[in-house]
Amino acid sequence: SIPMLQAARKRNSLNLLGLTEAELEEQFVRGDGPGGQATNKTNNCVVLKHIPSGIVVKCHQTRSVEKNRKIAREILQEKVDLFYKGEESDVYKEKKASEKKKQEKKRRAKENLERKKLFKEMQQLDKK
Repeated sequence: SIPMLQAARKRNSLNLLGLTEAELEEQFVRGDGPGGQATNKTNNCVVLKHIPSGIVVKCHQTRSVEKNRKIAREILQEKVDLFYKGEESDVYKEKKASEKKKQEKKRRAKENLERKKLFKEMQQLDKK
């Protein structure tokens, strides 16, 4: 089973629950990770909390505060949609479909590898 909130951040989901600014609590903090002085001196990491559900999102993907605010809202909207709709959420269904596709690709690659091994064994037997 897929952890519900890890399925978020899929682009093609259109039917998401809306968020109102009154339900959000926003903070700007110093980011972490690589970046040196630029990271240590600027508060461009956005921490966004959805008060009714208690879901918190931290976004520090770009240097721009405005871009981080936008990205944080998108991520939060998807996570809130997952929280309330569960398995009926488009985000969850999309994640499930991509996981199934990935498993199928992995299975086919494994089958091809087995075929190659058998072919090499047959070639070696023919040489003897």
